[in-house]
Amino acid sequence: MKKLNLAILCGGQSPEHQVSLQSAKNIIEAIDKEKYKIILIGINKKGEWFNYEKDNFLDFPNDPEKIKLKNNGQRVNLILGEKKELYFLNNPQKKEIIDVAFPILHGTFGEDGTIQGLLKLANIPFVGPNLLSSAIAMDKYIAKKLLKENGLLVADFLVFHKNEKNKISFSKIKEKLGLPFFIKPVNAGSSIGVSKIEDEKKFQKGIKEAFKNDDKILIEKAIEGRELECAILGNENLIPSEIGEILAQKDFYSYSAKYIDQNGAILKMPAKLPQKIKEEAQKIAQKAFRTLNCSGMARVDFFLDKNNKIIINEINTIPGFTKNSMYPKLLELSGIKYKNLLDKLINLAIEKKIKNNNLAK
Repeated sequence: MKKLNLAILCGGQSPEHQVSLQSAKNIIEAIDKEKYKIILIGINKKGEWFNYEKDNFLDFPNDPEKIKLKNNGQRVNLILGEKKELYFLNNPQKKEIIDVAFPILHGTFGEDGTIQGLLKLANIPFVGPNLLSSAIAMDKYIAKKLLKENGLLVADFLVFHKNEKNKISFSKIKEKLGLPFFIKPVNAGSSIGVSKIEDEKKFQKGIKEAFKNDDKILIEKAIEGRELECAILGNENLIPSEIGEILAQKDFYSYSAKYIDQNGAILKMPAKLPQKIKEEAQKIAQKAFRTLNCSGMARVDFFLDKNNKIIINEINTIPGFTKNSMYPKLLELSGIKYKNLLDKLINLAIEKKIKNNNLAK
């Protein structure tokens, strides 16, 4: 069989640039090279696209704090339209045809619908949810409003824009949400810019940190309970994974605990849960996935409170694929090996594109 030309897009302009590089490295190591020709596109922090050799694109590949793209890439641009071509700026005669794309770009400009819109304009099938689903899931405020309207539980929250910064009152928020509470950028992932507030001393620092990452922030009631995750795979016929549990060893499951500090959290897979609660969690994860019109993949994060109520935290439409990442681990626990998972995701992308093409006729 002819190999599929698979474009893996990594890096990007978000604060999660380094996480994306880790994810891409793992995917490249695991993917079936007999089925796919890898076209590796590394996007630097300026938004410039470079083509790299898949075995030689990273400096400090095993250090999550220092990992970065090499300086040996060739500048490329995507040509929009039917041809699905990658154009090499230093060699106009050289082109690569892209059959399917795997954007492993976490955070802004990657997980928020931006790259999905570009790939749609370029007529390229891509792994993961579409533009609208990605944008909705990335915006914590819009996502929570939709989930709540659809009968799913979310934590109580307040939203503030940057022009309201000087009007945000610690005492009023404490009165409405109690202590502790969390301050989060509305459009960011991997716990970047997130602060747990237990007293007024940390409050202004937390506000400032969140606004460094977005013009809109969410202030959310802290939920006392267990932190759980469920991986979802599929377009129409969904496969929910076993439920995993995060046991943060510090204040909360921070960026450092996820990607840098090996002792920052304990991951329990599967979580020890009564069968009834496990099944309910899987059903809720699928309902959340469908509520935001997701497709392909997503990881649903939620809390199990002391009354056994399941409260959704957020939905990640491009979950991590690093060595510590729960999404591939949970599906492997559920019987889908990493290499097979990548095949399924790519096939789902092609299936979705064929369906959309048929709808357009």
